[in-house]
Parts: sequence; structure tokens; C-alpha cells
Amino acid sequence: MNLQGKKILVTGGAGFIGSHIISLLAEEGCAEIVAVDNMIRGRPENLAAVMEKAPIRIVEGDICDRSLMEGLVKDSDLVFHKAALRITHCAEEPRLAIKIMVEATYDLLELCVAHKVGRVVAASSASVYGLAEVFPTDESHHPYDNRTLYGAAKMFNEGLLRSFNDMYGLDYVATRCFNVYGPNMDIHGKYTEVLVRWMERIEAGQPPIIFGDGSQTMDFVHVRDVARANILAAKSDVSDEVFNIASGGETSLLELAQVLLKVMDREDLHIEFQDERSVNPVRRRLADVSKAERLLGFKAEVSLEAGMRDLVDWWRRERNLVA
Repeated sequence: MNLQGKKILVTGGAGFIGSHIISLLAEEGCAEIVAVDNMIRGRPENLAAVMEKAPIRIVEGDICDRSLMEGLVKDSDLVFHKAALRITHCAEEPRLAIKIMVEATYDLLELCVAHKVGRVVAASSASVYGLAEVFPTDESHHPYDNRTLYGAAKMFNEGLLRSFNDMYGLDYVATRCFNVYGPNMDIHGKYTEVLVRWMERIEAGQPPIIFGDGSQTMDFVHVRDVARANILAAKSDVSDEVFNIASGGETSLLELAQVLLKVMDREDLHIEFQDERSVNPVRRRLADVSKAERLLGFKAEVSLEAGMRDLVDWWRRERNLVA
């Protein structure tokens, strides 16, 4: 889809990934870009730098409000669906998770069909795999090892997209994002990312805490790479497909903490280890990203160290710790 002259709706548009998608959309000549966000994790400040670059409108509202969403969807050519709860929040408030992650998504897709939206680019997650049996893990891997409500909701959403494609011809692409990090991460909310907690401790002269022995691995991908993958998915001719969005590299929590200590110039601190938590006990993540490279032309470009420096610089500005 050519994005020039199109009207775009981004759910969760003032949030972490959504705000970076809008930053890139601002360069595409869109007729209008609407960010709908309940502002629990999203912040209007995340879009401040691009508000003058394109016709961007921020709507503070709940995606569970069907009347509101219908008014937004009916004028849209393309929808990026990024609104969600965090995995830990889903575990603590499962009924709310179903309302937002499942029911609101169903309503949104129903509205997209009714108003003939041209394409939906939907956020899925590596959580659908649980602890995978094969590494690197490609998109054909089964979802039966997932043991989280968050992952179950994302898998349901993928099934919903496929069924709506068959029943109504809904054009969609879904992105299974792995471990996303970078500027605009939620640093204020209850369910903050581990990287934010680590930065706070290191800046205060305290060691980062790792839950477990540090051997757990993740496939970290910078948020700007993720946003670029979403734009490529929107523009691509492929449809009815799901893609791993990751770096294709494996980093342990111990290695991650060491990189963070290095970029914050506190390699003198000794990492602290505590008992492992049980909400998401996945020991290893490593994506096969060849499908996204082949069909979308996507390949992650930001190295872990460069990306972590970018995150730390942004975080320090947010905290007013540097000029």
C-alpha cells in the first residue's frame, strides 16, 4: 500500500512502539495520522517532536469504547493495532486483559471489515511460542508451549486475523516482535521494563538485579527497527502473513547487564542475582528472521551497544539528569 495521501489510525499511538511508527509515518506524506491512546502507558510527549511535521491528531480514549473506535475507523485507510497490556499486567488482571486484548481487538477488526479498511498491521509477540523447541525459531513453530495469558491473547488475535481474512477478505500483516527496547519505553508506570529499573539502580550507584542466574537469553531489537518493520509491512504486497521481528541475535541477561554497565560508565558495579520470577519463565529466545528479510526486505540495523546508548541518552534527558 502506498501511504501517501492515506488516512492512518494507530491504536496505542502515543505509546512505546506506536509513537515510533508515527514518527516514520510523518515522513510518508499521509493525509492524516490519528493516534488513539488511553495515556496509561502512552504519553503525548512521545509525539511532541513530530506534531509539526505531519497532520497528526491525538485522541485520548479507550479502544474498548466501540462508538469512539467506529468514528475513528470509518475514516481510515490503514490501521496499525498496537494497543495492549504488558505481560505482567495481564497476569495480575486477567479479566481486564481479555477485555482489552481480545474483545476490543475483535470489535476493532469487525469495524475494519464494516468500513472497508484497506489493511491492518497488527502487533503479535514472540510470547506465542513460549519456550520454543527449535532455535532459531521460525514462524511455523507451534504455539503450545506458551503458558501466559498475554501470549494466548496474541495467538487468539492471530487466529482472528486469519479467520477474518477467510470470511471477509480482511487484508492484514501481523508482526511477532521479540524483545523490544529503546526510547519512549514506559518509565513511569507500575509495569516498567527491567531495563528501566536497571538504569535507575545504576544511576544511583547500585548494581542491577538479575532474577535467575543470568543465562536466560533474549533476542533484543531496537524500537526504531521495529517501527521500520511495521512501515515495510504496511507498504508490502504480501498479505495474510505473520513475521518474526527481531535482530536474529541472542543475548543473555548477564551480557545485557554488562553492556548497560559499560554504556553508563559503571563497570565497577557488581551485578546482583536473586531468585527467578515465575510470570514468564522462558529461558531462551532466538528468532529466525529470514522470512521478514525475504518478503519484507527487513533486517535489523541498530546494534545492541548503539541501541543501549540511545536508550540511556533518552532516559537521562527524560529524568533531567543531563542538560
